[in-house]
Order: sequence, then C-alpha cells, then structure tokens
Amino acid sequence: MSETYELNLDLNLLRVFVVVAEAGSVTQAAARLYLTQPAVSAALRRLTDALDAPLFVRQGRGLSLTHRGERLLATVRPHLRALAEAARAPAVFDPATSDRTLRLGLADGTEGWLLPPLRQMLSREAPRMRLVVLAVQFRTVLEALASRAVDAAVTVADEMPAGIRRETLLHGHFVCLFDPRHARLDDPPTEAQYFAQDHVVVSYNGDLRGIVEDATRRERRVRCSLPSFASVGAVVDGGALVATVPALVAEQVCATRPHLRAAPLPVGLEGAAIELLWPQAADDDEAVRFLRARIGAVARARGGATPV
Repeated sequence: MSETYELNLDLNLLRVFVVVAEAGSVTQAAARLYLTQPAVSAALRRLTDALDAPLFVRQGRGLSLTHRGERLLATVRPHLRALAEAARAPAVFDPATSDRTLRLGLADGTEGWLLPPLRQMLSREAPRMRLVVLAVQFRTVLEALASRAVDAAVTVADEMPAGIRRETLLHGHFVCLFDPRHARLDDPPTEAQYFAQDHVVVSYNGDLRGIVEDATRRERRVRCSLPSFASVGAVVDGGALVATVPALVAEQVCATRPHLRAAPLPVGLEGAAIELLWPQAADDDEAVRFLRARIGAVARARGGATPV
C-alpha cells in the first residue's frame, strides 16, 4: 500500500487518459471533460512522465494507443467505472440484516425509560444491530457529537453550533422523592417543610450543590452528594433524606420501591427539555436515521413533545 502512495499519481490523470483513449482525439476528449486542449495535453504529459512510458502515438489526425497504453486502458477502465458507480450508488440499509454498531450517548436518568423499549424494538426490527451506550451530560455532549464518539445523544443540552441537529423528545420537570415512613412531608409539601429536611443531591461536579441551589440561590441541608441518579432510590429508602430528581427518575425508582413517594416540588424550578441530538453530517446515514426514529417512537409512546 505504501508503494502505491509513493507513486504520487494523480488519479484524475487516469480519467483523462481513458477519455482520450476512447475519443481518439485530444480535441474531442477536451470537449467531453469540459477542459481546454492544453489542459488535456498537459495531463497526458504528466501521466507519461509518471509512468515513464509512451501511451499514444499520432495516427493521421488522431491518436492511437501504444501497447503500453492498451494494457493500461484495459486495466484502468473497469476500475474507474466501478468507482463512479460506487460514488453514484445510494447507501443501502436493511435493518433486518444490518450488523452496524451504533454509539448512543445517554444522560444520567434516561437509561431506565429509554433503553428497555428501544432494545425491544431493535430486537424485533434489527436483530443483528449492536448498540454501545456512553454516558454524556450537558457539559460533555457537544464534544462527544463533534468528535463522532457518539452517533446520537439523548440529554438536556445548552446552546449548540449549527452543525448539531436537535429535536425535543420530552419536557421534563422535577419532583421530591422521599420515604414517608421517615421524612415528614405533606403531599404536596410546603416550602418551609422542604427546606427543613436533610437532602441528598446529585452533583456532576462532586460538590454539595444541586440544581435547587443554582436555580433559587437558597441553600439546603445537604447531607449526601451522589455522582448519578442510579443510587438515589437506595439512599432515600429507609431514611429521612429527601432527593430532588427528574420525574422520570422518580417514576423508575417508585416502580421498584413502591413505598417511596414522589411529590410536587414546592419551589420554582423550571424543567428542561430532554432532546435528541446528532451531527448534521449523519443526516444521510440510514442506520443512524433508523435509530433516531425508534428513539422518537419511544418518546412519543410516553407522550413526547414532538415527532422525531
């Protein structure tokens, strides 16, 4: 392979050569290629110099191939045709037989509601397709998409550059998650009750601040900080700690721990849209489009905001 590149041969010269050979004339070849006659003649000279062998001889008012030229034409022409056909051919994607491996970025808390139904769809419609899930969040999703570390992502996101496509899947909101056997809260709790409790937060910064502190500028008594929502239910269960979590997370927790409660949040905290994001460069990738459509279907089944 390295010897091929060391030739430093411009493949466009081969295209010019084939057209001249078929036309038998520099003038006619120039017209077909939309080039000037001097440009075509210069291309032939460059190719002859690169191969160190004459490819044409003059015959009357036209050109005739040398033996070396005939051999080159027989070898090159089918390959050029194959390359042209490959460039023009549309991508063929059949989910039933595709063994593509797609990489999906998921924000903390989205796995539980999205992955089970998504995997069921893929098992039925694309049984050989493989899915690699990577963790993303609003601070890291742009780099993951821009570097093509993921083909698509589902997360809450800030402003994105023009090269990133986005569609709203669900509108999220926050709730209080607590164990009513230990935490004394009404349903709905009052603001005074809420701030009188001990709290557990999820902090991606590894500190004791959560979304309530950032949004309301009020401090809670935070006793525990977790790196993700995965263990919130276990920490709240059997104790007096109160967690402020997305409603979708609370729904998943309460499904396995039905004795816990999710109540409306007594402070003004605007929910964020959960979005599907993907690089614009993947717009024409049929496999990625197939995955995006199935993600949209899962969201719509949950009362999603818009079709994707």
